[in-house]
Amino acid sequence: MKRFNSYLFSLRGLLILAIVAGSCFVSIRYSAHREGQDVFTTLYMHLMPSPLVKDNHAAHGEEAALVEIPLPEGKFELGPITLDLGAVSRRIDYRGEHAEGPPMTTVFNLQVFQVAAVLLCLVCFAGVPRYIKTGKGDPMARMFAGFAMWIRDEMVYPEMGKELGRRFLPYFLTLFFFILFMNLTGLTPHSATATASIFVTCAMALTTLAVMVIGGMVAQGPIKYWKNLVPHVPLLLWPLMFLVEFVGLLVKPFALMVRLFANMTGGHMVVLSFMGLLFFLGSEEMWGAVGGWGSTPLSIGFAVFIMIIEGFVALLQAYIFTQLSIIFVNASIHPEH
Repeated sequence: MKRFNSYLFSLRGLLILAIVAGSCFVSIRYSAHREGQDVFTTLYMHLMPSPLVKDNHAAHGEEAALVEIPLPEGKFELGPITLDLGAVSRRIDYRGEHAEGPPMTTVFNLQVFQVAAVLLCLVCFAGVPRYIKTGKGDPMARMFAGFAMWIRDEMVYPEMGKELGRRFLPYFLTLFFFILFMNLTGLTPHSATATASIFVTCAMALTTLAVMVIGGMVAQGPIKYWKNLVPHVPLLLWPLMFLVEFVGLLVKPFALMVRLFANMTGGHMVVLSFMGLLFFLGSEEMWGAVGGWGSTPLSIGFAVFIMIIEGFVALLQAYIFTQLSIIFVNASIHPEH
């Protein structure tokens, strides 16, 4: 049994490495090539969603014929890219505007790492239910079973109670590990952090909002839920208070969205800024090769230090998003809280 568990553990580890390495390969191989006016702009572009293209260096080949896009302020020359997704192909410029042709769906590098996060959840939690029931499993199953029970016993049950918490536990477990794996994969070389995109965090915040509203309406009743949204106030103040409480309902997921996006983006910008100092100080306009080599130990040291902190932030932000979601959902179901 120990030999089997050891084999299963090594196989699971290889699958995890394959998922992460494969995602990074797809990202660096097929992400659209971008180049800014200076080194900092080019580095910061890596924080933006990038469409997957057939050839990320198409701007240097035959397809690089520049086109002029008329705008109200004047004309700008933009290099086109050829997208080839499935049986449909069309051309876009670097602003993401599509030329004439049949409609299509653009796939971005962020979606690759979202899929990778889902696959990591499936791989890492394979065997966890068996370990919880029988106490037998490999080290990874024991580790993630401990994580799952910690979320259950320290986050969900204390806030929502055992009976209600058991119903919402699958959602909060999925939310926590989905965010955690997106944060962690974003720290690997040539990767993209999905949670550093406002669109991804907005989608997750809207999911929590839907759970809040639908859960509250199911628990209290559709009419009673909106009625209990406003505390006991004079009738003349009820419309104003309803507007205030409704805005407060929307502010909660908005805070979730901005908090996760800002923390993940800010950390990456600091790392990229330290990396950019190497090229900036080493440029001919500044100190040349002496400045570049001289600033290398300091810049690399600070970048590595921030990356270590980023590993802690990846776990912390998953915890904060999930914990606040638990509080908001529970408050929506129990208005007296």
